[in-house]
Amino acid sequence: MRNWILLFACNLMWALQFTCIKLVEDQVGPYMTVWGPMCLATIGLIPFVIAEARRHRSVRVTNKRDVVNFFILAAFGFFPAQVLMTWGTRMSLASNGALLTLALPVFTAVMAMLILKEKMNTARWISFSFAIVGVVIISAKDIQGSHFAFQYLAGDLLILTALLGNSLNNSFGKVILRRFSPLEMLFWTYCLMLILLLPFVIPELGQFLSGIPSFTTNTWIGMILLTFFHNYLSMIIFLRVLKELDAIQVALTNYLITFFGLPIAAFTLGERLSPLAIIGGIFVLGSTLLITIWDRPTESTLEASVPSETEKPDAK
Repeated sequence: MRNWILLFACNLMWALQFTCIKLVEDQVGPYMTVWGPMCLATIGLIPFVIAEARRHRSVRVTNKRDVVNFFILAAFGFFPAQVLMTWGTRMSLASNGALLTLALPVFTAVMAMLILKEKMNTARWISFSFAIVGVVIISAKDIQGSHFAFQYLAGDLLILTALLGNSLNNSFGKVILRRFSPLEMLFWTYCLMLILLLPFVIPELGQFLSGIPSFTTNTWIGMILLTFFHNYLSMIIFLRVLKELDAIQVALTNYLITFFGLPIAAFTLGERLSPLAIIGGIFVLGSTLLITIWDRPTESTLEASVPSETEKPDAK
């Protein structure tokens, strides 16, 4: 139950992301919005990663395969999930992006079956059905107002590619978590991401630095929330939970982003909740409660969460 409560908290923090981006977008460039908070979060991870590295130094030797795995995760997972989502949203409509994002749990389920050999069971199929019904009810009005026209095709394709990258994070990340702690995985992936983003960040850097004195309170609030909640706390919690649960189980809770996003929008933007939105939210919450109570992680996941004999420290 503790893991599911932590996943609820993660999805709540992720639901804040879009509001935070709106707070900073007028004064911070699209790439600095990603690079800045990620850089600060990486610095905050350093003391904890050093402590864990010392603890594991005598029981684990990093090899070339580990380096390749981290590069794959950063280049084909985190990078498209961050960069392509930024560009796709700029080239398409917000309503299109919100609807396309609902495909993330499906993409993650497929990735988990291909990479991790996880399987769908009765509880997961029923939970998927409840969530999809709830999301369709919530988004009924947005679906009518969306425009999946040719002029937005490029942006929509970029968003879908970004979602594929995100699903790779959820699935392939478990492969890295078999040998590295969540903190170590997050730190080294962020380091590679900061390097990969440099060509995009450098052209914006001068404008960003010169604009810092004029940042508004909303901009500072948005940057702080993106740094601490989105890039730091939520990711640490998420990776710890991912180490213990199946990727498919974790993916199903992503529908809570829509569930939490509704009251956040109502509170911050003054939007009103329609009866259909409330009914849809009940379906989404019900799907999450169903998989929380009924489903259990597979044996392979339970075994992977326990260090192998070669990785356990020597008894003293």
